[in-house]
Amino acid sequence: DNAAITYLGTLVPDFSATKQYMLVSGAVIGGGLTVIANAPNPAGLSILSKHFSIGVSPLNLFLGALAPTLILAVIFYIF
Repeated sequence: DNAAITYLGTLVPDFSATKQYMLVSGAVIGGGLTVIANAPNPAGLSILSKHFSIGVSPLNLFLGALAPTLILAVIFYIF
């Protein structure tokens, strides 16, 4: 879980400001791929599958989340 990782990172005594920034930005960036972690959820699939003619594809979910995730990664890396 991204929130748990970020919290545990605050407990590390010798974390520099750069490492803290990278940890938080990684948690934010990784949030875009959370849909992949929830893709196998049977309840979610049963709710969503009726709205898609060919069903819900984990690969298509991944590809749909990949571009925004990469854009955020570049933005956080630059700034």
